[in-house]
Amino acid sequence: MLKSLASVVTTAARFSARTTTGSWARAVEPLGRPALCIPNSATTRPFTRSIWMMRNSGSTSGYRPTLLSSSRNTPSVSCGCGGLHTEGDKAFAEFLSDEIKEEKKIKKHQSLPKMSGGWDIELNGTEAKLIRNLAGEKVSITFNINNSIPPNFEEEADQGQKSGENEPEILSTPNFVVEVTKQASNTSLVFDCHYPEDESGHGEGEEESDIFAIREVSFQPIGEADWKETSYTLNTDSLDWALYDHLMDFLADRGVDNTFADELIELSTALEHQEYISFLENLSGFVKCH
Repeated sequence: MLKSLASVVTTAARFSARTTTGSWARAVEPLGRPALCIPNSATTRPFTRSIWMMRNSGSTSGYRPTLLSSSRNTPSVSCGCGGLHTEGDKAFAEFLSDEIKEEKKIKKHQSLPKMSGGWDIELNGTEAKLIRNLAGEKVSITFNINNSIPPNFEEEADQGQKSGENEPEILSTPNFVVEVTKQASNTSLVFDCHYPEDESGHGEGEEESDIFAIREVSFQPIGEADWKETSYTLNTDSLDWALYDHLMDFLADRGVDNTFADELIELSTALEHQEYISFLENLSGFVKCH
């Protein structure tokens, strides 16, 4: 009897202790993990979602409030290109418009001038190629109008403005390459020519000096676009005068003489001015985003 009573008392004591310990642990638990149980955490998520809903129209509503719309100080966009438009761009576009009008006023040729001597012309952007066939020979001349304006032009223009004189005429004097090809040959005789700044002739005692000069001469394979460096190249800087004169006469017999050189300057100048105006128009359209 006494053993049964003692067992009941012990069991009651253990149950009481377990209940008390569990209640204390649950009471302390919110203090150990506040981020999971505080009421503010439950109210933060709906507010965040409400911002998203205010910035994006729902599937059942076409309303888009402007409360949270961005109002940054960016230049206005006047077209649909999405590009940047500033007051500087506007002033730049106005300047280009005036510049284009002035360049068109002073444009000498509405179309490119023709070359005498039966030369055919092929254009590829800023590059031009003149072709002429003579009794079994093909003569082709290639030049590019890029960087063909003499670099000392700006200095001459400044001097002209200071003296009150008219501005000097802008002339394009490009380097040009002459290729002479015979039907029975697989190579071309190639002349690298240029316009000397002093326009002095290579020969001595000439009545009329040459306005162009030969810089280099070489044999190159037919159809090669680039100059083959492994082919021997004759530089004319230290060349015998008699040999140089014969080379110039060889070109003159095929229509490449002072008359041709003058006409090439006129053609190149017209082409350069045409491409310059086209560049200004493209630049204006780019700035305006047209």
